[in-house]
Formats: sequence, structure tokens, C-alpha cells
Amino acid sequence: MPATILIGVFAEIPKLRPYTLLIHGGAGNITELSAERERLLYTGLEEAFAAGEKVLEGGGSALDAVCAAVCVMEENEGFNCGRGATLNADAVVEHDAAVMFEGHSGAVCGSTHARHPVLFARAVLERSPHVFLAMPPDSLLEEWDLERVANDYFVTAERAEQLKRVQAAEAIAEPHGTVGAVAIDRNGHLAAATSTGGMENKKHGRVGDSPIIGAGTWAADGPHGVAISATGWGEMFIEGAVAHEIQARVRYLGQPLAAAGEGTLSDEVGTRGGYGGVIIMGSDGQAAAAWNSTHMISAWRTESGVHTQLA
Repeated sequence: MPATILIGVFAEIPKLRPYTLLIHGGAGNITELSAERERLLYTGLEEAFAAGEKVLEGGGSALDAVCAAVCVMEENEGFNCGRGATLNADAVVEHDAAVMFEGHSGAVCGSTHARHPVLFARAVLERSPHVFLAMPPDSLLEEWDLERVANDYFVTAERAEQLKRVQAAEAIAEPHGTVGAVAIDRNGHLAAATSTGGMENKKHGRVGDSPIIGAGTWAADGPHGVAISATGWGEMFIEGAVAHEIQARVRYLGQPLAAAGEGTLSDEVGTRGGYGGVIIMGSDGQAAAAWNSTHMISAWRTESGVHTQLA
């Protein structure tokens, strides 16, 4: 496969408060965004960042913060998660999600009825002896007091039309719109959360990198700890163990966050012909992002306020 050229990277975002939050709404090679989609994305980023930062400001944990931010994006049709997620080849929405906090994780793939897949993943972490549940039964939603909705709730007219176009072309749409968040709280604990609908027109049961710990999601405390949420072409992120590779570059090579993200995307994703992006939080509260696609939808705090970007 041909290498994909790295497009963008921003170096460490300084820690401006006793806590730090960084969120993303997906990376991809998007040719055009409608005015309505842009409005949804900007609104979603702003509301999600505010929700997560409010938790941190009130002394909440990094896990509470990343889940709060992702839940807001799961309610926003502009992103590929929750309501408005992509449809598989059978016109069904299958969600994947993962969380990691204090070295422990929870993940689900093939969730079809949890209104907030990220909270399903969190329940796996907190309420089960397991790490990863595939095609989890709906009975767990009631057992764990999680909201259940019909699968049709997630389907939007735009996604249904997109599936028709993709199937008419006998193709798999390039993925974009996965969401994620990384944070460090007042106690110095790191957390990451990622949620996605995956590829449009994917085969039933296909799983991307988002719920796979060490591929699309990672968080570990300690002097060289990092929290990572990835987005992009999941197959390449799985094969490159991208999230853990970034952690290894930081821990063992002493690389700065941005350099670790950039190098990993170049070596493990670009050389496989893939694309995507990562957001990274360090144990000192510094943050960074890197991407090798035309768009990296994200939000973070600067000295002048909250900054959002779609490109």
C-alpha cells in the first residue's frame, strides 16, 4: 500500500488549569462539509468540551469527564457515534466503544441498543469481571441501569441515504466521525474514551480499533503515562497497535507527545496506506494531537478560551 503523507500536528498544549481536557470528533479525508453539518460539529464540540470540563472543574474524575464529553457527542447527529452513526451492510447501527482509567479498561463492540455506548463500556469496566464484551446482550442494559432504545433511534435520513449511495457503488465508505476524549484530573489520573459507529456498509460483526485497548484507546498513569484516543481507518490502527506504540515511544524513547504521535502515524498507519488521527494527554497535563488526513475535528482550551477546529 502507498504511504499516506502526514498533514497536520500540533505540539504540546500547555496545562492552564489543575486539569486538562482534549476531545476529538473524528479525522478523515472529507471533501466537503455542508453548512448544517458544520453547525452540528461546532455545536457538538463546544457542548461536549463544556460538559467534560465542568466535571473536572468540580473535582470529578478524568473518567467522569471523558464520559460526559463523549455522551454529548453521542447525542449529536453530526458525529459517527450514538445517534447519527453509520449503518452496516444490513442497515443496522452497530456501536463500538471503550474507556480506560487508572490502568483498567472496559469495552464493547456490536452494541445495538445502548443509547450511550460509552456508558456501556464503562459499565463493563465497573460492573463486570471482564474487559471486552462482543455483541453484548440487551439484558445487561437493564441489569446495569443503562438506557435502552430501538436501533431505529440511531438511524438518520442522511445516513440511510449515504448507505444507499455506497451500496450502489459497491464500496465501503471511508470512515470519519469517530469521537473521543482524553483528560487528566486534579488528582493526576488519566483517562481516555472512544466511541464510534465504524465504517459505513461494513460487514456485520466488523470491529475497528476504537474498542481495542492498545489500538484505538489507551490510558496509563505514572511518570511517563499517557492517555490516547484514536480515529481513522481502524484496520491499520489495529495492525500497528497505534495507541500502545505511542505510549512506548513516550515511555522508552522519551519522545515528546507530538513526536510520538506523528512518528507512529507515519510508521504504523501511513505506510499501510491508512489515515487518521490521535489525541494524546501526558501525565504532566500537556496535550498534543497528530493526524495524516485533511480533517482532524477537535477542541481544547487555549489562553484565550476554548478552541475548536474542523480541519
